[in-house]
Amino acid sequence: MTPAAIAFAAGAALLQLQAVLPSLQWAWLLLIPAPIAYRAAWLRVALAFGVGFFWAAACAHWRMADWLDPALEGRDVALVGVIAGLPAPGERSLRFELEVESAGERVPRRLLLSWYGNPEDERLQVHPGERWALTVRLRRPHGTVNPHGFDYTAWLLERGIGATGYVRARAEARLLGSRNGPFDLIERAREHVRDRFIATLGATPAAGILAALAVGDQRAISREEWQLFNATGVTHLMSISGLHVTLVSGLVAWLVASLWRRVPGLALRVPARKSAAVAAIFAALGYALLAGFGVPAQRTFWMVAIVAAALWSGRIASPWRTLALALAVIVLMDPWAPLAPGLWLSFGAVLLIFYAGVGWTEPGTKLAQWIRVQWAITVGLAPATVLLFSQVSAVGPLANALAIPLVSVVITPLALAAAVLPYDALLQFSAWLVEALLVFLEWCAALPAALWQQPAPPLWMVLAALAGCAWLLAPRGVPWRAGGLALMAPAFMVAAPAPAEGEAWLSVFDVGQGLAVLVRTAGRALLFDAGPAFGADADSGSRVIVPALRGTGVQRLDLIVLSHEDADHLGGALSVMESVEVAALAS
Repeated sequence: MTPAAIAFAAGAALLQLQAVLPSLQWAWLLLIPAPIAYRAAWLRVALAFGVGFFWAAACAHWRMADWLDPALEGRDVALVGVIAGLPAPGERSLRFELEVESAGERVPRRLLLSWYGNPEDERLQVHPGERWALTVRLRRPHGTVNPHGFDYTAWLLERGIGATGYVRARAEARLLGSRNGPFDLIERAREHVRDRFIATLGATPAAGILAALAVGDQRAISREEWQLFNATGVTHLMSISGLHVTLVSGLVAWLVASLWRRVPGLALRVPARKSAAVAAIFAALGYALLAGFGVPAQRTFWMVAIVAAALWSGRIASPWRTLALALAVIVLMDPWAPLAPGLWLSFGAVLLIFYAGVGWTEPGTKLAQWIRVQWAITVGLAPATVLLFSQVSAVGPLANALAIPLVSVVITPLALAAAVLPYDALLQFSAWLVEALLVFLEWCAALPAALWQQPAPPLWMVLAALAGCAWLLAPRGVPWRAGGLALMAPAFMVAAPAPAEGEAWLSVFDVGQGLAVLVRTAGRALLFDAGPAFGADADSGSRVIVPALRGTGVQRLDLIVLSHEDADHLGGALSVMESVEVAALAS
């Protein structure tokens, strides 16, 4: 079961790495070995790999079949749809997802739209569940293509969005009423909580962070705060992550089990352990729904559900098998999950916790166990972090030592309580804790060599480093455990490729409407223009140029040239100068 589950996930992951979507006409060949697969373990594994590959391909074909017809691009389309999810207000627009109910043309079922204007204008006050008649102009899913950058097209595909566009300002927009389905009511409750947090605390960093922890809305967290979280390695704590969902479900399970044991009649009918498993599933589902039931929350819910089901059935003897089954179920429900770094980091952290406990038979103190687990997670995830992000926080262990218990055990439960109870004192106290945490994180980020940056190592170096981690963290009795450092060293000593003397390398970034060009010689680097800004907290500098510079090992720019004062050419300059050392600026 375990090898087959891992093979299924690996097959889906391989599909996501293909340059061209394969045809499904050969998928029927998998039926040939199926009748005899139960006799040979290797054949079951191979069959599971093929099923995972073609399952992911089939899902991609189904999603892309719902993309916008190219003939409708750039045309006005009248339609009726329902606001889905929380609208995201910006400086000059309102962004929201729309579930299409009817249209004069064949359009995708789900759209991502922008409505330009002042979001505080009453005409732009849209809320979840509202039914609107709009005239829109659409385009097929399209994103920029850059090394080490964010794949916007894959993000749209994963969420089932078949077109993006904007509401036509000159056409009449009419509110037709509301839909009152269960998910609509949940979205309105999330909106009410978010608005109450911001109204009570104002436009402060604490308001955005608490809204992210309570209802999963991260859009109020500024770019500067995300940079601080990345530098200190606590980004995973500032959203409704697997850690938080697991903590809430575990707390509810513990409470239910404690109360269940006090009622003999209930305990005789159903063991407290099984009742706690059911409670954990419902708690994880409730928290995931409160977070908007986005793709990351769904993954966490399925992981908790699989583990709880294993507890119910009494087959929790092998945690490795349970994790492998959870991985297969997550990929079955979301074949694009292997594209998310959070999936591998989450499973990697859980595996490291299990691995760190092997061979340590003495109980030890709680502090010693906590230090051991922190050490294992920090060392074990470092190679993957460097591969995925071209950087790793050197102060992450110090920052997480305080941030993990404070955010997970104190701040998040208080934020959830403040979302339910109408007492502003809870919210104010939570905000005070968040502000204190931010002060501590700023101190950590200011320490010398707080952030290690380097070009992304090749895959073989990462695999060698992971083997070195396994050796270094091996149980007592394994000889020469310190030798694992030798296998890890190459991944952290990668030299950035550079032009030879007399050569120049020129890279033109895909920034859409605008320009950004990087010129490198043997000893210098020049950036000509920095692309456009997409909003108050998003621009091509942070999304395109800085990740590419990190991935290729450029840590210093000798000169930035801004050709002229136009938003499409200088919109990303500030983000670049905040993230990379710049010797000179010319305009």
